[in-house]
Order: sequence, then C-alpha cells, then structure tokens
Amino acid sequence: MNNLILLILCFIAGMLLRWGKRMPDNASATLNSFIIHVSLPALTLLYIHQLKLSADVALIGLMAWLLFALSAGFFWVVGRWLNLPRGTTGALILVGGLGNTSFFGLPMVEAFYGKAGLTTAIIADQLGSFFVLSILGITVAGLYSSGRPSATQILKRIALFPPFISLLIALMLIPIEYAEWFTVLLKRLGDTLAPMALLSVGLQLRPRQVLSNARNLALGLGFKLVLAPLVIYIIYVELLGAHGPTMQVVLFEAAMPPMITAAIVATEHDLDPQFATLMVAVGLVISFVTLTGWWWVLQGV
Repeated sequence: MNNLILLILCFIAGMLLRWGKRMPDNASATLNSFIIHVSLPALTLLYIHQLKLSADVALIGLMAWLLFALSAGFFWVVGRWLNLPRGTTGALILVGGLGNTSFFGLPMVEAFYGKAGLTTAIIADQLGSFFVLSILGITVAGLYSSGRPSATQILKRIALFPPFISLLIALMLIPIEYAEWFTVLLKRLGDTLAPMALLSVGLQLRPRQVLSNARNLALGLGFKLVLAPLVIYIIYVELLGAHGPTMQVVLFEAAMPPMITAAIVATEHDLDPQFATLMVAVGLVISFVTLTGWWWVLQGV
C-alpha cells in the first residue's frame, strides 16, 4: 500500500509542478533519460540476478511476448481501418502491448496475492515485459518513427538500448554472487524508477486532451485492460489447461495498465507523445477497478 501511495503522490506532484510552472519545459525529457540509462538498468541487474531458470519460468515469461504480438496485430489492423497516423498506431502497439508489471504490478500483486506471488510477478516482468520492451518495443518504435530506419539501424538501437545491455550482463552474472554493497547500490538506484516515472507522467499530462483522444483511449485501454488479458486467459487456461496460484498471478499481470517506460520510449521516438502519456495516466486510474474485477474472476483458476 505504501508503494501505491508513493505512485499517486508523485503523479500528483508532477501535475502540480507543471501547473505551477516550477519545472523547466524539458524536465520530463531529462527524467526519462535518467530512467532509461540508470534506473531501469539497475533494476534489471538486481532482479534478473535472482532468477532461477526453469520450464515454468519460460511459460511465465511467454505471457508478455504473446500480449505484445496480439497488440501488434490488433492495432495494425485498427490503424489501417481507421486510417490512424503512423505515430499513433506505433504508440498504441507500444503502450497497448506492454503492461506496467513492475513498479505498479509488483505492489498490486503483493496487495492481492501476498508476498508469495512476487516471485512469479518478477519473472513475468523481467523475462517478459522488459525483455519484450528491449527487443520488440525498440523495433516497433523504430519502424513507426518518422525516420524509417533500416534493419541494421534497428538492430543497432536494440544493441545500444541500456536496459537490453543490462539484461544481457545480468544473465551472464547469474552464477556470480553480488557483493552486499553492490546489491544495495542497485536497489537504491532502482528505487528511483517508480517516483521519477510517475513524476514525468504528471509533468506531461494535459487533462483537457482526454476528450479529444477519447476514441483512441477507449480502443487502447479496452484492449490492454480487458481484451488482451481475456485472450491470454483463453490461451493459458482453456487451451493449455494451466491452473493454480502461479497462473493467477501471471494472468493478473497480463491485465496491468500500460507500461510507463513504453510511453517514455514512444515519446523519445516521437510516437504521439501526448497520447502515449494519456494512455498511461488514464490507464492507471481505471485499472484499480479492472484489476479488482480480474482478481475476482481469477479466483477460480
């Protein structure tokens, strides 16, 4: 609960600082850069190092990959059908296909399923969401950006994406025990991610833009909060026959609102930044209701 209160306060603080003109215009860009280059890599190095790979881990991590594939297919069709700008379509794929499974997902999992569910949630987040962001997310951002980069340029962006580099390093360091001071350092740096990310979202939020983006918001959040987790539920429970507490947490993570870091990547690639920020902000608010509904539905899994 303390983590959720912190997120809400940082989000409100960002809005108030923007309203009071207490921060420079480029403040959100500076915060986003710090998150991408420092906070997120530190968190990846910390959590990936603690994972124990197994067949169950693969199934848990697969959820985020399936969700992003669904998002890419769904919004490609919707974008062509509605003749949406490329930037908006790219933003929908990114923020609609990546869930906030970390600094919002972890507190919510702990609140609904207790500390026992955190291990599953961390696997779904680190080997799922952030891995997908580092590879597929950057690829989609490159493809839908105005520059239309070549395959070589996209591969270069992936290889130089700080969270991806830290992910590879973390996987290689799994057999090596971290020094206590290094673990503390990574945790302190990683702890900056949530408050800075919510502060950045608050700084960029323009509430008046909600009405002008109502249709696209309904499409994006309807997919992310309801349709996508429903499809994942059908695949895992009805087709694969997966059941139990672990699967409840996996499906609960699939229903998380859009990932803040995905919106940051969309902003850095100029993929309708205002809309991407709205998706995150509005999604966070609505998800308190939708996640409660999914928790109730998943009790029987």
